[in-house]
Amino acid sequence: MSNTHSGYEKISLAEGDALVIVDLQNDFLPGGRLAVPGGEQVIPVLNGYIERFINQELPIFATRDWHPKNHSSFIEQGGPWPEHCVAGTRGAEFSAELHLPASVRIISAGSEVERDGYSAFETSLCKQQLDSAGARRLFIGGLATDYCVLNTVRDALAFDYEVFLLTDAVRAINVQPRDGQKAIDEMVQKGAKPITLSMIL
Repeated sequence: MSNTHSGYEKISLAEGDALVIVDLQNDFLPGGRLAVPGGEQVIPVLNGYIERFINQELPIFATRDWHPKNHSSFIEQGGPWPEHCVAGTRGAEFSAELHLPASVRIISAGSEVERDGYSAFETSLCKQQLDSAGARRLFIGGLATDYCVLNTVRDALAFDYEVFLLTDAVRAINVQPRDGQKAIDEMVQKGAKPITLSMIL
């Protein structure tokens, strides 16, 4: 369709497109239990994507970590992360600054104790909801580049969705330097098309 690698091609939204916003939750933002550096910077950009999808009456999905208090990924249980996004807590709520429409479809992940929940496709519900919405092209952004965005994009590509990676609306944890860039490189190598908001008509 368009060579998004050039940075010059414009993209027209159409039926079959869906916006997927990954884990824009309080615990991943400044002051949260597992804050992603610069995570708050993606909010105004994502609001721009949301506005375009609303204007075209296209579906918007928001994924969230929705962990039990004893989730295996928590340090207290021997995992790598501080306790975060425990179901029903303020930390698990979406940022109030994110302009999610009333029609947003919410996909919860990581609700089982022993499953990481890095991918929105962890359970079959995600694909079922996308398919019921007629989604064929997914526009994916959010937090964090090197974990939940990466794994969600991997699975989306494996399910043969066309994926546009919103490179201006992702930020990485970068446990190791350049983890975020490595994740972007992998996603593009696997077939995701890197785009920015300015490329969408």
